[in-house]
Amino acid sequence: MRGWLDQARDGAGRLVLCSGEAGIGKTRLAQELAGMALAAGTTVAWGRCAETEGAPAYWPWRQVLRSVGAATLTAAETEDRFRLFEDVVQAVAGAAEANGLVVVLDDVHRADEASLLLLRHLADQVTSLRVLVLATLRDFEPASARLTPELLRAPSVECLALRGFDPAEVSDQLPAATADQGLRVHEITGGNPLFVREVARAMTDGSWRPDRPPQTVLDIVDARLDRISADCRRLVQAAAIIGRDFRAGVLATVLDRSVEQCMPLIDEAVAFGLVQRAGGDHRFVHALTRDAVEASLGTVDRSALHRRVAEVLEAEFAADLSEHLADIARHRAELVAYGEGATARRWLVRAADDAVRRLAYEEGVRLYRAALATTPLPVAERSKIHAALGRAAYLAGDLPACVTAAAAAAEAARTPEQQAEAALVVEAVPDPAINETAKRLCEEALATTQSEALRARLLSQRSHLAFYDGEQERLDALSAEALDLARAAHDDLALTDALRARQEACPGPAGRAERLELAAEMLALARRTNSARSEMWGRLWRLDALIESGRLAAAAEELPALAAAVGRLGGPVSAWHHDRVAACLAQARGRYADAAAFARRGFERMRTVEPAPASGAYFALLTALAGHVGVSADAARFARQTFEPPPRFAMIAHLSRAYLQLCAGLPDEAAVSYRRAGPIETWSLPAFFVLPGHVYAALACAGLGRHDDLAVLVDRLEPFRGEHVVGGGVAYLGPVELALGRAAAVLGRLDAAIEDLSTAVRQAESAGAPGFVAEAEYHLAVALRTRSGPGDRERAATVARDADRLARSLGMTAYAGRLPVGDAPGGLSPREAEVAALVAEGLTNRQIAERLVLSERTAQNHVQHILTKLGFTTRSQIAAWSARSLSTEMSSPADSATSAPS
Repeated sequence: MRGWLDQARDGAGRLVLCSGEAGIGKTRLAQELAGMALAAGTTVAWGRCAETEGAPAYWPWRQVLRSVGAATLTAAETEDRFRLFEDVVQAVAGAAEANGLVVVLDDVHRADEASLLLLRHLADQVTSLRVLVLATLRDFEPASARLTPELLRAPSVECLALRGFDPAEVSDQLPAATADQGLRVHEITGGNPLFVREVARAMTDGSWRPDRPPQTVLDIVDARLDRISADCRRLVQAAAIIGRDFRAGVLATVLDRSVEQCMPLIDEAVAFGLVQRAGGDHRFVHALTRDAVEASLGTVDRSALHRRVAEVLEAEFAADLSEHLADIARHRAELVAYGEGATARRWLVRAADDAVRRLAYEEGVRLYRAALATTPLPVAERSKIHAALGRAAYLAGDLPACVTAAAAAAEAARTPEQQAEAALVVEAVPDPAINETAKRLCEEALATTQSEALRARLLSQRSHLAFYDGEQERLDALSAEALDLARAAHDDLALTDALRARQEACPGPAGRAERLELAAEMLALARRTNSARSEMWGRLWRLDALIESGRLAAAAEELPALAAAVGRLGGPVSAWHHDRVAACLAQARGRYADAAAFARRGFERMRTVEPAPASGAYFALLTALAGHVGVSADAARFARQTFEPPPRFAMIAHLSRAYLQLCAGLPDEAAVSYRRAGPIETWSLPAFFVLPGHVYAALACAGLGRHDDLAVLVDRLEPFRGEHVVGGGVAYLGPVELALGRAAAVLGRLDAAIEDLSTAVRQAESAGAPGFVAEAEYHLAVALRTRSGPGDRERAATVARDADRLARSLGMTAYAGRLPVGDAPGGLSPREAEVAALVAEGLTNRQIAERLVLSERTAQNHVQHILTKLGFTTRSQIAAWSARSLSTEMSSPADSATSAPS
């Protein structure tokens, strides 16, 4: 521990998980570390987790922040906790700047889930801070399983498991013990230091019975209670009901005594080793000691004390109950069996609401469930609590619990308003099973709800569900009706929901004008309500529309405004939205390193929150980058690994994956991915992905030689001439004419290819997309060389030089150095020329291998070398080149050596 402390003070922080059974010495070790740190001038902050339920959410962290003089935890205006967690990290980092910081989190197996999530968040960053975090936890506690699996994967974590004393060490702790006594005590205690210490105390005070030794610490404490005064016994029993830590003032009020009357009794408890002083307050020497004292109470006395403690807390802290709600609820819950269920439920719901408000969603779920367990529970209250539980579970990421609670809330609903609130608990997600329940609840609520605002929200919800079902026409009708109702109701919440639903119903170029209008309305709503979330959506919609229209410079000018809105809002989800748009814009403008960095950062932020959209956006960006700068390590993993995308997005995933696999040199795998999309006439793509899906499919068909499908795709792309291809604001694929030109070249329609590719060059230049200028020029040069009409060779050489220069300046490794600049015949070897002629005959690699008596792998390598030398991307281009070379050779043998494009 001393070594880790020294390293932390030098800037290499870490988290130490110190584990062991109760009484093994975890807290004692932490105290020694704290003393060592304080002696060196290092700040120490303690956060002790309560052994009983009832501590406020984030209780250990609140104590830590108070210790370092930072503001206590407060909820941000967001459903995301990232900003809250980052505030804590910044506070901890600030406190450590001067001379380091030691944070001790004692008994974290008792921490609430939100506190553990915060600890995991800090663990990811502590290696760069001057902070040593020591978290103690008991082995074999079920709650410990919530903590260790995630943390053990963090690079900052060290594990320290404490063991008990051996027989010789036990003897060292005993007063004048014989060797036999040491062995006997070791046998009884298992070497547990706390138990050994208590036995030593019993030996000293004469209460040790060798003929009837205690079997647990509880036995020793129970025997000690028999030896203290009746008043002291009553005092420590009341203190045990309050908790391990207690204030003398509160304890005195519970006992209807003055503090002055209580202090001698507290001193007596200290003298008998039951209690110790802790700053200005007091605490039991160990959690097991408190447990033993509480166990000494009869049922009647225990319930009476719980009632009294609750009453005292309610009166004492009436002005500010925020830190005592959960504790009061704990005491009141103990009285449910005595007909006080309504009172207990009221406090449990108040505590749950407070926990959710403080973004401790898991604690909210626990408390709402406890409230539902109280009896008697009126039906009307049941629906309301189930709905609150469902919302908390959704925010905690527990979708099954959310769906179950929403269904229960709907079943218990007794008014249309309750039924509507129940239906609005479950949001649309990629999971069809969850959406089926959500649809049923929505339909049932719409059948009874008359409120314009609630109907608008329900129709918006139903519209989102239609999106996942691919019901574009219904999506359009539902979202339009929702927006009309929301505007008529003049309800801001309903209008926010309806605008989001309507934006989703206006995909692609046809909906761009309306999306810009919706963005303006959302931004006006954001100004009126001062909502950072509404501002984020409005700015995102504007940016997506600007990129889709090829106005990249204008989009870049608006990006800082989005960043400001995201900064106000906070949280990983909003930050991910910024990063995925910033990555798309950087990729479109040829800033490939920036694009990859933005995309990676966004993926890391989002993957633990919502893995499906995080992976989808990252995969799309890497796939788009692969066409210009090659396949990155992450992209290669995406290309090779098995994965199952959400059903509604499976089609676009298969098509883009096929293209990525071609970029990665995996044609067989690409063919499998393309086939998984099914026959082209059966395709059903989400509306926002129709255009990019067809472009990816066209590129895949070109590389796989599927000319029939490619011809169909050309017809499907024709109506989109003049547009730019963007997939859901996560990847830019250039002008539509670029895809049409590349497809036409593969199909042998060279005149059309040259015209479209020339247009694509101009469009990409106007948009400010230099990488796509280079790509279009490359394919234009290849098409010109392949056509080889009057003036084509000269024009091809000029275009190729421009493209090569631009590709090199941008770092486009997929194109730089591969362009047909000169007039050499490709530099093919005799064997490669022979293979090229067989490709022109339509032979597969296997057939070429059989004809030339080669391995299939060697034949494939020859074909790849030919593609590289000639600057081609498809076998059909080799075939066209070979046919033209043969024609030129037959007409002018003397010039045959200079007739082929390089």
